[in-house]
Amino acid sequence: MHRTAVHRRYGCRVVAESQRERDPEYPGGVTSPTGLRAIPTDDRAWLVAALQDALSGGAPVLPVPPGTDDAVVRELHDAPLPAGTALVVRTSGSSGIPKAVALSAAALIASADATHEAFGGPGQWLVALPTHLISGIQMLVRSARSGIDPVFVDGSFDPAALLAAAETMTAERRYVSLVPVQLTRLLDRAAEDPAAAETLRRFDAVLVGGQAVSLALRQRCHELGVTLKRSYGMTETAGGCVYDGVEIGDTRVRIRAGEVQLAGATLALGYIGDPELTAAAFVTDTGRDGRETRWYRTGDAGELLGGMLTVTGRIDRVLISGGINVSLDEVERVVRELTGWDGAVALAAPHPEWGERVTLVAPILPPGAQERLAFDEVREAVRASLGVAAVPEWVTETETIPRLAGGKPDLAALGEWIARVRDSFRETRRAAGEEHA
Repeated sequence: MHRTAVHRRYGCRVVAESQRERDPEYPGGVTSPTGLRAIPTDDRAWLVAALQDALSGGAPVLPVPPGTDDAVVRELHDAPLPAGTALVVRTSGSSGIPKAVALSAAALIASADATHEAFGGPGQWLVALPTHLISGIQMLVRSARSGIDPVFVDGSFDPAALLAAAETMTAERRYVSLVPVQLTRLLDRAAEDPAAAETLRRFDAVLVGGQAVSLALRQRCHELGVTLKRSYGMTETAGGCVYDGVEIGDTRVRIRAGEVQLAGATLALGYIGDPELTAAAFVTDTGRDGRETRWYRTGDAGELLGGMLTVTGRIDRVLISGGINVSLDEVERVVRELTGWDGAVALAAPHPEWGERVTLVAPILPPGAQERLAFDEVREAVRASLGVAAVPEWVTETETIPRLAGGKPDLAALGEWIARVRDSFRETRRAAGEEHA
């Protein structure tokens, strides 16, 4: 006898099948030998119902965005899942191959409840992030926990569309989760439109994560009266677990050899099909009281000052220039505070003398934008803050910065592009007799 869950939410009636049932409308069926349901994210009602069922102990869910290779889905279908898996999320992989993370219902629920506790209570969420990423999925989990239907913003990001959707929200408490580039565009509009500014102020919390929020962006929020909440977390922690530098829920933070490590109820079960990576990333320590604590090694560099966490960048985003370690994330932090450089990305480039030097990629400014600070002045600002080894050697402008679905710059694509640009420039110089092969 199989179990069928019926949900009447989000304006429609949806039947979530039992884990032994196959759906004839989805190519190849959705139920794997492990019970994993692959749900297309463009079928929102189905995804919501399946996720609610998974949170209640039903079959685990794999949200599948449009364009996903069928081979990827088949591979996850056939892979054994950790006991207790409720959700499988493929990470964005900003600088490497995406990984599949297994999360339990308990971890997802602990994260959602901790967020609402930190914000002063449940509310209605405006979903403007992809629902195959943990940032988008968590808004669905929070909505399921509160019983308050979320509002969705469809299509590619458009500030006007988001603000219009926000006007349809009905709950007393209202929340939205964004990435910095979205917030920047909303603030640009709010600076010119008082009604847009008022709509943003109506949110009880504007949760922003995915990458660092610059001091300039924080200042703009303060000046407009927008309630900004900075989130730090990742798929492996079921989403944000540190808000404005302070742990939420039962999250614990420690720094070991300069690396941020996290513990608590929101930790993932591990990586699917990669026990070695799971063992390396999730470590268990025994305290003086004999109790074991499981920690996630984030790969982020950071420090605890007065009990507050400050993340300074990725440990693997470090180059060696003239024998000196240079953090590319720290270079970006300095550069993005300068006028017209808030979208810049720092990369490593080979150098005949220094070994490696910093190169910047910056988006071309739109017509009417405030003039960008001169590159020489940028170099001096970096020199004054971080030293001569961190000074950018080159800057290349591009019409757009390629981004991943979660809003982070696509570092792999940028690295490949800048290498091609430099090779082309080198060939041009050789053809002109200015450089020897």
